[in-house]
Amino acid sequence: MTLLAHDHYCEEILRQTDGLRAVISGADLGANVPTCPEWTLRDLAVHVGGAHRWVNEIVRTRATEEVPDERVPQFTPDGDDPAVLDAWLTDGAAKTVASLREAGAGQPVWAWAWDRSAGFWARRMAHETVVHRADAAVTVNADYEVAPELAADTIDEWLEIVAFAQSEGDREAVELRGAGRSLHLHATDTPGAEWLIEFGDDGFTWRRAHEKATVAVRGPLTDLMLVFNRRQGVDSGRVEVLGERELLDFWLERATFS
Repeated sequence: MTLLAHDHYCEEILRQTDGLRAVISGADLGANVPTCPEWTLRDLAVHVGGAHRWVNEIVRTRATEEVPDERVPQFTPDGDDPAVLDAWLTDGAAKTVASLREAGAGQPVWAWAWDRSAGFWARRMAHETVVHRADAAVTVNADYEVAPELAADTIDEWLEIVAFAQSEGDREAVELRGAGRSLHLHATDTPGAEWLIEFGDDGFTWRRAHEKATVAVRGPLTDLMLVFNRRQGVDSGRVEVLGERELLDFWLERATFS
């Protein structure tokens, strides 16, 4: 697996934020988000913008420990005016990207994960925004598409996160084990975009490969990414499942990090 360039992730934070802003512009911000039922559309936007500003504070200050929300400047927008929310999203993304670019990918900073660097946060915020833009698109029934290299990297990163969760003893992720079973993801519109996830007694591993598996999921890469991130239903008609559907459901129910 090869990561995208640091500046590519930075550009995607800006691009995906602009895409999110376009989706929610003029929409009912009080609408419930089907893929995040505890949130309204405004809650979703505030979550994304707050995450950007939190990461900005971590990277800007070269934090060596977790930064509490209350120490993050303008962590939430002032008031409920949609125009204020839009400007707050734009400003937060711009400040975060400026800090990430100034720091460079290799700058050590605090992170909750296996990689404590500014580069980790650039990638994480790019994909955080990619996935939540999908949540917004679902809410307002808007079209949604992601560039192939970004969609593939979103799947790669999610596999890394779930593996990390398993190593940390997450109560659901630890159940992703059981030798002799495997899951194959096959993007039908992007050459080489295939993943083989193999379950073992101690957990799971994955690699890019085209091999027969216990269950296979086939479809366009964007749809594959959305299903894998639980942003689109398996029965949406956008992907095809071959083999033991129960194993796919087993994975989707437990591939979490909380």
